Amino acid sequence: MNSDLHHDQERAGAAIRCDAVSRSFAGTGLVLDRISFQVEPGEFVALLGPSGSGKSSLLRLIAGLDQPDSGHFVIDAANHILLRGFVFQEATLMPWRTVLRNATLPLELAGWSRGDAESRATEELRRVRLVEFGARYPHQLSGGMKMRVSVARALTTRPNLLLLDEPLAALDEPTRHSLQMQLREIWRALKMTVLFVTHSVTEAVFLADRIIVLSQRPAQLLLDQNVALPDDRNAELRTALEYVNEVRRFASVVPVSGEQS
Repeated sequence: MNSDLHHDQERAGAAIRCDAVSRSFAGTGLVLDRISFQVEPGEFVALLGPSGSGKSSLLRLIAGLDQPDSGHFVIDAANHILLRGFVFQEATLMPWRTVLRNATLPLELAGWSRGDAESRATEELRRVRLVEFGARYPHQLSGGMKMRVSVARALTTRPNLLLLDEPLAALDEPTRHSLQMQLREIWRALKMTVLFVTHSVTEAVFLADRIIVLSQRPAQLLLDQNVALPDDRNAELRTALEYVNEVRRFASVVPVSGEQS
């Protein structure tokens, strides 16, 4: 049992420093070209850019799922305990497991007892408003519900760095808007660092407090600026002039999508 995971101690978000990171792939060539930026603990940052620009490749590097060809990352967490949560584009749920048992999987792999794992998973399912669906199976859920299970699963370890790779892209607009507000609520409650990959300007502006814009591949950093909106984001904000102006400001920088990755 990992006692650091077992206790509910509050952790500050992780800090990230990305120094001149480059990455190439066979058949694709240079995808990331000397990318540099810093993320402070507890920030909600959107990585925004056209499809195929290398956003997902950059996120995988930060997640430790891949290694750069040059440059490096420094990720610092409170008490030197780094816990990453990753939410993929697809919910990637195991069809033979119930919702609750899908959510307990990271804790089982970390050595938690079944009872403790189910208690924590139930807490996170309640956070995403799915606790009453714990006995259901993935085929009984809508797309939005599956994604909420995926988010709950990522939260069970109480990560200080949450990485999300376009998790809402395939959802209908009302469901997407609802989940965007839930993600903001979760972030404000848990105080973790969040990196959210998207190619939607409206989504990035609504969700993030800061947006990093990448160019077409090979990606370079085009813009790194804060979003000038209040902390409280609600449905009414989407029609407010301040939101529309921020969308226009960032949209003017994002390149038109080119080749798909």
